[in-house]
Amino acid sequence: MNTNGIKNWAADDRPREKLLLKGKSALSDAELIAIIIGSGTQNLSALDVAKDILKEFNGDLLRFSRVQTNELMKIKGIGQAKAVSIIACLELGRRRQQASKKETIKITQSSQVYDYLRPYLSDLQHEEFFAIYLTNSNEIIQHKQISIGSMTGTLADGKIIFRNALALHATGIILSHNHPSGNRKPSQKDIQLTKQLVQFSEYIDLSILDHLIFTDNGYFSFADEGLL
Repeated sequence: MNTNGIKNWAADDRPREKLLLKGKSALSDAELIAIIIGSGTQNLSALDVAKDILKEFNGDLLRFSRVQTNELMKIKGIGQAKAVSIIACLELGRRRQQASKKETIKITQSSQVYDYLRPYLSDLQHEEFFAIYLTNSNEIIQHKQISIGSMTGTLADGKIIFRNALALHATGIILSHNHPSGNRKPSQKDIQLTKQLVQFSEYIDLSILDHLIFTDNGYFSFADEGLL
């Protein structure tokens, strides 16, 4: 019998009770994960298992947020049900960020674009290409996912990008795609594609205002660097 289980601890040391007594901000990362998984093993408490999970990712929550179900299930004490619960909680966090972006936003600088796209392009292990469509006063009308690719690239179809712009009566477009590698520097293909799209946009009286290379640790802005 496991006498070190959470139920046998003082109430102040139990994650659930601690949350109720002191509030959510008083809990450590491991304690929050322990609440999600609910129980441990015969020899490990839920908190022990949670600590093992964090140890697997060197305590880096950014790395942890990218975790896949099969990776979690390799950790002792984590079966399919617990792994799915963790993934679901991570996804809710991303959707919470996404929901906060629904108010009208006027774009005045590249950092706003980076923050806006963070819920969609963070923590990905493959490339995705997005277009943000703007009014004449640079307010966001809508964003659209243009394509999904591999770890090393994705194709962006100009016909789709501009068809969406015309349908939304947009006057400006901001392009963005992520680099899972973390390298913010645009490739020659990125530069060539951007030039081609800018050239075509001029024929139909649309403005491509920027192209952001998105990484989890920052971004590269074509506009900021004078490349548009």
